[in-house]
Amino acid sequence: MDAKMSGSCSKQERISQLSSALVLLQEEVASLQQQAGGDNPHNPEKSTIMSEQKISEKIGFLGAGNMAKAIAFGLIESGLLNSPSQILATAPSMSNLEEWKEKGCNVSHRNADLLEQGTTIIFLAVKPQYAREALKTLLEAKEANKQVCLVSIMVGITTGQLRGMISPLRFVLGGMAKYKLSVPGLEDVFIVRTMPNTPLLVGEGCTVICSEIGEPIPSKYLEIVKCILSVNGLCEEVDEKLINPIGALSGSGPAYVYQMIEALSDGGVKLGIPRPLAIKLAAKTLMGGAKMVLETGKHPGQLKDEVCSPGGSTIAGISAMERQGVRFGLISAIEAAYLRSAEISKENEG
Repeated sequence: MDAKMSGSCSKQERISQLSSALVLLQEEVASLQQQAGGDNPHNPEKSTIMSEQKISEKIGFLGAGNMAKAIAFGLIESGLLNSPSQILATAPSMSNLEEWKEKGCNVSHRNADLLEQGTTIIFLAVKPQYAREALKTLLEAKEANKQVCLVSIMVGITTGQLRGMISPLRFVLGGMAKYKLSVPGLEDVFIVRTMPNTPLLVGEGCTVICSEIGEPIPSKYLEIVKCILSVNGLCEEVDEKLINPIGALSGSGPAYVYQMIEALSDGGVKLGIPRPLAIKLAAKTLMGGAKMVLETGKHPGQLKDEVCSPGGSTIAGISAMERQGVRFGLISAIEAAYLRSAEISKENEG
């Protein structure tokens, strides 16, 4: 889905589009599997992607915080699952799991249950500093499906670093890379890295994803992940080298926007506008401006010029913003967030 479509269509329309896409994907996968004959372990003989336009895979969430809830609850509301019980969430505290139970999801305090109970797509939704320990407890499972796809939403941790945490021993068998895995029955672990943002909570998310470099992933897993993350907004596939820069822009971006809304409303309050109205006007103004960019296809600079009359009040305001360094401040904020992501990545090396 392109940016223009994402900005203009409703959530229900997106769900309808995704359902149609799932049908087409099912037909394509069935055709490819028939051609391949089921001999390749990365092309299973029978597809388990969906049944009657539904995702039939069991979906796991290691971590049950706000971002995990936004993804899971949006998926439930989309109708793309046969039942909310396809979802299993794990967290140390029951207080984080109560909402999940109310939605009909399964919950547990044991990360290993994610593998032992047959989930094949597992979202890693813990803070990066807890990743190594979380994966260690996940891999204490006594059994698992033959194939598992791990989907990371953690900042700063590369697919290569995740691979090292999961299966550091690599060997080649039959011309294909294999890894020594500690869980009985588990033969292949595929890794997808994502960078979502918090507006997923209101169906206006902006997510990018990438797969592990040099490690082929069955298309069915990548397409399911795309479908899940597209339910609550835009989802685009990119090269991994762009994940940290995009995280600094769209991942951290909502915080910059909130600060701009607060500052704009402060200006309104200073001039006598009641605070609730000032916040509403500021937020709606940013929303409207964003929609103009997405729907008109015009460059933001051109749209700005269309508002600025010669000698008028708006250009006077723009001039004041330039004197105060607003543009440079935003550029610097994105650069600082990117550098911090790089630091996090270094902290998780070795």
